[in-house]
Amino acid sequence: MAKLTFVGGIHPYDGKDLSKDKPIGDVLPGKELVYPLSQHIGAPAKAVVAKGDRVLAGQKIAESGGFVSAPVYASVSGTVKAIEPRRVVTGDMVMSVVVENDGLYEEAEFTPCRDLAKLGRQEIIDAIREAGIVGMGGAGFPTHVKLSPKEPEKIQYVIANCAECEPYLTSDYRRMLEEPEKLVEGLRIILKLFPNAHGFLAVEDNKPDCISLLKSIVKDDPLISVKSLKTKYPQGGERQLIFATTGRRINSTMLPADVGCVVNNVDTVVAVYRAVMEGRPLMERIVTVTGDAVANPQNFRVRTGTSYSEVLEAAGGFREKPEKIICGGPMMGFGMFDLNVPTTKTSTALLALSKDDVAAMEPGPCINCGRCVEVCPGRVIPSRLADYAEHFDEEAFLKNNGMECCECGCCSFICPAKRPLTQQIKSMRKIQLAKRKK
Repeated sequence: MAKLTFVGGIHPYDGKDLSKDKPIGDVLPGKELVYPLSQHIGAPAKAVVAKGDRVLAGQKIAESGGFVSAPVYASVSGTVKAIEPRRVVTGDMVMSVVVENDGLYEEAEFTPCRDLAKLGRQEIIDAIREAGIVGMGGAGFPTHVKLSPKEPEKIQYVIANCAECEPYLTSDYRRMLEEPEKLVEGLRIILKLFPNAHGFLAVEDNKPDCISLLKSIVKDDPLISVKSLKTKYPQGGERQLIFATTGRRINSTMLPADVGCVVNNVDTVVAVYRAVMEGRPLMERIVTVTGDAVANPQNFRVRTGTSYSEVLEAAGGFREKPEKIICGGPMMGFGMFDLNVPTTKTSTALLALSKDDVAAMEPGPCINCGRCVEVCPGRVIPSRLADYAEHFDEEAFLKNNGMECCECGCCSFICPAKRPLTQQIKSMRKIQLAKRKK
């Protein structure tokens, strides 16, 4: 039987062996934690504490700034030291709440759910919104908004994105192995919001232990199936995942709900479970610290607001000086210039590489080999789009479907001329998206 997949894609070195076999560790943060008020797509949160206030772990320190927004919670107990702009991982200065950790880790009181069957749709949505849950795969879209389509009865598939196709990242893998029941229960909670939906746990076939474990848990559940996907990058991309599991297609002008689908990351689904069943807000996540320059690559349970430098220290620091440090994975992550910045709800990984292969490349002229076209999951012509972007030919860029690029990096990876195709296309897409907002 043909494996579930999509057209295009690549098979880069995955680097997962560095961290996948070690259990999740815990990181205790230092004396200062920084909570940016914008950790999500949409309006920034608004601080509800003042300098000098004492806060508890799990206490709301910023409320939603609008419908497409999410509140922020303290992850430690301590004193509000300042509310001021602080540098974040992208290099921007973002208004943040700074808390001095008292080391006691006293928690606010949480109210667990007594009976899920008695909760209505709106009560579940409210719990998710109040918990401050956002897409934790990197996008940061507020989850309560994603789970509130105009016509919930038309949603037919709720997909838990368990593919984890990005090289080096293993946080979802460890979460599936160590807390599979929370993942499955979180998916069941989301399915309660959509009366006509079936749930998919979509896992790449390079994780056979996760596939067998999840199948054993849901074997008697008629509403949930485990889908084994072909291991290929970017199998976990939203468009590619939907096509592989349902055969349905979406483009840049559509949302998954337009084809009857809702997609959520593993960590997000677990956060939904904890919010609804345990009453706990989002104040921690799993972060992969890996790369050949890291002394002890591992996954860690990290409290939001913890400095990346402290997370790296938990992994033993650097075994050798890295040439490249990346926030996220090597395909869609971005370079870091400073580790003294806070982790947030969307922090997936810290990758440190001893060699910067990309910087060492010398781009040459296009040889018209067509490899970028073969691997492009968006079915566009990257070499041509990159030329249009380089010459600021916006009309030609749009005419040739430049907005269908998902910025996965496959074309740059495969190009024998080492042209920075994805980077050039991404720059033009940013310009076009900015114009649409205006």
